[in-house]
Amino acid sequence: MGFEDRIKELGYIIPGAPKPVAAYVPAVKAGDFVYTAGQLPSVEGVLEFQGKLGADLSEEQGYEAAKICALNCLSAIKSLIGSLDKIERIVKVVGFVNSAPGYNGQPKVINGASELMVEIFDEAGKHARSAVGVNELPLNAACEVEMIVKLK
Repeated sequence: MGFEDRIKELGYIIPGAPKPVAAYVPAVKAGDFVYTAGQLPSVEGVLEFQGKLGADLSEEQGYEAAKICALNCLSAIKSLIGSLDKIERIVKVVGFVNSAPGYNGQPKVINGASELMVEIFDEAGKHARSAVGVNELPLNAACEVEMIVKLK
């Protein structure tokens, strides 16, 4: 079974390619790698999760926000390469979490993206990762996720 079929089987939908909110492109292919821009937890152009983890939002909400960000990363990749079946592996996930002072649960939030990659890509979804707390994100988004993937 290909990755595209696996996504459908799991009940996820890869949205249309996200529109940049500034002067950049959603993804760039360089050799056998695709690098995504940071993606926010937007669904059909609407930011679903706004605010700071540890003050405005729960870790569960942050986890769901990170999943949406990851699906938007996959959308950016798909818009560039045509099919997610061309992915060999997820190499790296970088997550930024809009964090209230003293909040240190960033890894739990970005697990939303990481666990989704393993659910979809199995062994090929296991990746290196950074989960960083920041004091602000664009549009007051709960989190932002970017990825590097290797193509077959």
